[in-house]
Amino acid sequence: MNNIDTGATALVLVSAALVMLMTPGLAFFYGGLVRRKNVLTIMMQSFISMGIVTIIWVFGGFSLAFGKDISGIIGNPAQYFALRGVAGDTMQIPGSTSTIPLLAFFVFQEMFAIITPALITGAFADRVSFKSYLIFLVVWSYLVYIPFAHWVWGGGFLQQMGFADFAGGMVVHASAGFAALASVLIVGKRKIKKGEKTLPHNITYVALGAALLWFGWFGFNGGSALGSNGLAAVAFVNTDVAASFAMITWMIIDWIRLGKPSMVGALTGSVAGLATVTPAAGFVQPEWAAVIGIVCAIVCYSAIMLRGKAGWDDALDVWGVHGVGGAIGILFVGIFAGAAVNKVSGLIEGNVHQFLVQLLGMVIAVVYSFVITYLLLWLINLITPVRVSEQVETKGLDKGIFGEDAYVE
Repeated sequence: MNNIDTGATALVLVSAALVMLMTPGLAFFYGGLVRRKNVLTIMMQSFISMGIVTIIWVFGGFSLAFGKDISGIIGNPAQYFALRGVAGDTMQIPGSTSTIPLLAFFVFQEMFAIITPALITGAFADRVSFKSYLIFLVVWSYLVYIPFAHWVWGGGFLQQMGFADFAGGMVVHASAGFAALASVLIVGKRKIKKGEKTLPHNITYVALGAALLWFGWFGFNGGSALGSNGLAAVAFVNTDVAASFAMITWMIIDWIRLGKPSMVGALTGSVAGLATVTPAAGFVQPEWAAVIGIVCAIVCYSAIMLRGKAGWDDALDVWGVHGVGGAIGILFVGIFAGAAVNKVSGLIEGNVHQFLVQLLGMVIAVVYSFVITYLLLWLINLITPVRVSEQVETKGLDKGIFGEDAYVE
């Protein structure tokens, strides 16, 4: 390994650990939002992704995403299969002559691959069988996440066109959010007993999860600079600014609409801000991150209201927060990007082409993820029921699937 930048290597490894922590954070965030009879199930869906997706990443996933490009569509499946050639190799830091170990980049990207399918689970909470979820987790990772990662970051056709996604607005959030919408439409609504409440069962869990997500997001976005440099600092600051402005804007909307502020609402707003700024974190100045936070809170809040009127039972609003947030975040790159930040300019600097490329990438993400997810769940349902029985759903998935209770009285 030649010319290793130890500072950059340390940043990437620490950032990988921060992103890893986001998956347990997501488990707590989702776990607090569901009813108490299903908290273990949705937490398990996040935690099991850490094991399953790691195996996928070792055996072909990383190679397909970041191996030598094949026709702009996918990476060479054999190049890094079973980590062959990864341990002794390096990769160049963008904009630098220095390098980091390829293993550091491998584990950093692995954590992105882990959390993305876990995000989807909030949409079909309380009603999907664990067996069908495991099948979905594996196949969706290969058919949606890995191709997206290659198209955007691994030398695929979108990267060749100049599409810009700093840390995963398309690869992570839009892909998961519109997969969530497809899953809701094919799985159907929850069965709610007369008089049964669907309010969050433990808001302190939600707060803990949001804190871990926000904390980990500094690695998610800042680490994507792959170097201890000014770009990482910009991404760190933009992450915090967008989340803060979105949180306060969301709280104000709740206060006006409902007559009182909501802690769950404020925390949801912060996550929407984090998701929306993700693709733009390394391309815009902090003042635009503030605008992104305000606008995303208004748009994502409106999307959740629309979802309610349409009758889509997206239990934890994955589509409204991550799908819509990721999609508009992609467009914000095409509007607010400044060449002085990271060599990409948007509409405010007169670059119409970049906006059109961002729009194309966003449409591809939305349509491809939605269609493939819908077809995948339809096919899985032919093999094994995607949805649990009515008896298990009524009793609770924790007891019905795992034979365990989150709380022993």
